[in-house]
Amino acid sequence: MKFAVLGAGLMGKQAARDLLRNEQVEKVILADRTTEKAEAFRRQLGDPRLEIAQMDASHDRELKQVIAQADVVINALFYTFNEKVAKIAIECGVHSVDLGGHIGGATDKVLAMHEQASSQGVTVIPDLGVAPGMINILTGYGASQLDEVESIRIYVGGIPLHPEPPLEYKHVFSLEGVFDHYTDPSHVIRGGELEEVESLSEIEPIAFEGFNALEAFHTSGGTSTLTKTFRDVDSLEYKTIRYRGHADKFRLLVELGLTNRDGKVIAGGHDVSLREVLLKVLEPITELGDEKDAVLLRVTVSGLKEQEECTYRYEMVTIRDESTGVTAMAQATAYSISVVAQMIADGRIQKRGVYPPEQVVPGADYIAEMKKRGVNIEETVQRATHHN
Repeated sequence: MKFAVLGAGLMGKQAARDLLRNEQVEKVILADRTTEKAEAFRRQLGDPRLEIAQMDASHDRELKQVIAQADVVINALFYTFNEKVAKIAIECGVHSVDLGGHIGGATDKVLAMHEQASSQGVTVIPDLGVAPGMINILTGYGASQLDEVESIRIYVGGIPLHPEPPLEYKHVFSLEGVFDHYTDPSHVIRGGELEEVESLSEIEPIAFEGFNALEAFHTSGGTSTLTKTFRDVDSLEYKTIRYRGHADKFRLLVELGLTNRDGKVIAGGHDVSLREVLLKVLEPITELGDEKDAVLLRVTVSGLKEQEECTYRYEMVTIRDESTGVTAMAQATAYSISVVAQMIADGRIQKRGVYPPEQVVPGADYIAEMKKRGVNIEETVQRATHHN
């Protein structure tokens, strides 16, 4: 089994590290535009199976050179490259997985390549982060155990272990991405109909073991393909978890137009982008740095099983790993994409074509693999006898 990991950022390095723990893996190529960080990482790991390649992803030829050497490619580049990487991987007859990116329909463009992938005997799975990603796999798994799915509720959030004012929040992926999730409308299914609701709305309290003062509210993008895969359900909602009070504070910033992509004012004789100003102000305040973070997740899938009302519930609390210093978000994300890439390579996923995670990743295997990596997802089942 040979793998190419595109992008030597946090997620790429963590995925490469995970791949190399598997003795069946013959080679991992870690490729990026600059190689200093990757080289330092290689020296630190000291594993001869790890190769570093210099590659500018904007050049198709360079991408192709790296991808063609692998059986499976893990794309940890910025989501604007997802379509191109999938296309080249299919041409090379190489399986590929990516971390998703709902903005600009990136995932839809990858899903549209189903016929080409299937005729090339290739498996492509987009959207393999936490949300979308882990939540899709768990939703699909819960749904597969029911005869009929009625409602799906998803809660997920990456938060600092020790919140600080003013926002009680530290960003663990791009802050600009956070702005998009808070500004664009959220898609839900209610009464069997697909609807749009405002992000940062319908705030509700929520608690996890060890975390009490939390809230959850609508944000865009997390459900990705779920509203299509489960379009027949009565209700499907996705909410983001933060510390209490966060949504109202951020809502004020959105209402003031500060997150608007096109908002500009003239200040001191200069054209100033409001969004850029807000980014510059918030970046240092919300930098996680060496602080501990946690990823909290709860997925409930309810419906009928053997004529009874039944609910499958999945819950996870992951905290930054002290021994490696790897953030909780990086563990949950990089392990998800690495586990699924290895399932394609070792034949546990055999369907060919392009599929969203909920349709093709075996849930029980995924939960077992994540547990081996210290990411524990608890499954509980509640059954209520149904009397007509």
